[in-house]
Amino acid sequence: MRKKRLLIISNMYPSENSPTFGIFVKNQVDALVKEGVQVDVLAITNASTKKQDVIRKYLSWIIRGIFLLFKGRQYHTVHAHYVFPSGIIGLFFKLVWRSNLVVTAHGGDIDKMAKKNTLILKVTMYILHKADSVIAVGQRLYQEIQDHYQVEPKKLLLLSMGVNRNIFRKIAEKEIMKSKLKINKYIPVILFVGNITRDKGLIDLIIAFSLVKKQISQAELHIIGSAKNKTFVEELTSIIKKDSIEGITLHEPKPQHEIAEWMNAADVFVLPSYVEGFGLVALEAMACGTPVVASNVGGLSYLLNNGSGILVPPSDSKALSEGISQLLTNKATRDTHIRNGLKRAEEHDQQTIINKLKEIYQTK
Repeated sequence: MRKKRLLIISNMYPSENSPTFGIFVKNQVDALVKEGVQVDVLAITNASTKKQDVIRKYLSWIIRGIFLLFKGRQYHTVHAHYVFPSGIIGLFFKLVWRSNLVVTAHGGDIDKMAKKNTLILKVTMYILHKADSVIAVGQRLYQEIQDHYQVEPKKLLLLSMGVNRNIFRKIAEKEIMKSKLKINKYIPVILFVGNITRDKGLIDLIIAFSLVKKQISQAELHIIGSAKNKTFVEELTSIIKKDSIEGITLHEPKPQHEIAEWMNAADVFVLPSYVEGFGLVALEAMACGTPVVASNVGGLSYLLNNGSGILVPPSDSKALSEGISQLLTNKATRDTHIRNGLKRAEEHDQQTIINKLKEIYQTK
C-alpha cells in the first residue's frame, strides 16, 4: 500500500545564502511537518539571476526530479508551487504514478511566464487541466484562471499562503520597538520589505518619500531586502544621491523574527509593486498592527479592500505619498486601517490554511 507521503516541488526555496528566496513555501512546509505530514522537498535554492547560474540550477533541479521519479510510488500527493515550471515535474509524477497533483499559482506564473510565448501558454494550460486541484493565492488570480484557462470550478480553490501569527503579531508598542532598533521613538518610520527589483515599484517609492519629507521632514524610509539585481540597486542609489534624498536606509535581508520587529516598529508599511499574486508581506505587516499602503494590483486589490489598507494606482508617486502622509497624520484613519488589517490577518491565519491543505491532499 502506498505511503501517504507528500512531495513539494518549487523553483524558489530559501537557503543560507538566500534566506528570503521563496520563504513562503518553506513556511508552509514547516507548518505541515509540525502537523505530522511526511514531506520531501525538491526545490531550487539558488536565487542568482545570472544566465549561466539559471541554466545550471534548472538543469540540476530537473535531473534531481528525474532521479526522484524512480521512487515516485511513495508519494500519494505532489504539490507544485508555480504552475510553470514546477508543474511540469509534478505532471510526470501524476502521469507515471497517478499521484494526486496539486498546483499553486502564485501570480508570476500566470501574469508573466504564461505570456512569454505560445508554447509556455499551452504547457501552462495543460498542467492546469491535468491537475487534481488548482490553488490560486489571490482573488484576481482565481478569476483569471477560471475565465481565461477555463479550469473546472470544482477543482479550483482560492487559498492564500497564510500568515504565521506566532511570528507576525503585535509584540510591543512602536516606541519600545523603535528604541530596540536604535531609532528615535519620535521619528515616523516607513518600511518596505521585499526584493530590491524594479517591479516592486521602488523608484516610485523613493520619489513618494521625497514628497512626504516636504511635509514630515523627520520621516525615515527603511528598505529591507535582497539586492538581486545589482544594476538596479546602483540605479536606485544614484537617484537617491542625485536628488539628495536623506533618511533612506537599505538593509540586507533579515530573519523573519527580525522582520516582525521592524514591522512592529514601523508606522506605515508600503508595497508599491507593479505585480503581486497575493502580497503576503503586506498581510504580515497587518498582523503586526501596522497600516499598509500598496498598489491596487493583483491580490493586493482584495487584501486591502474594505478599509483594510490604502490602495493607490501603480506607478503613481504622488498618490503613494498622499496615502503614506494620510496614515502618518490622520489618527482616525490610521486606527481604522490597523483594526481592519488585524481582522484580515486573522482571516488568513496559517493554521486555517494548513487544515484546508491537508483536506486537499487526501481528496484522491
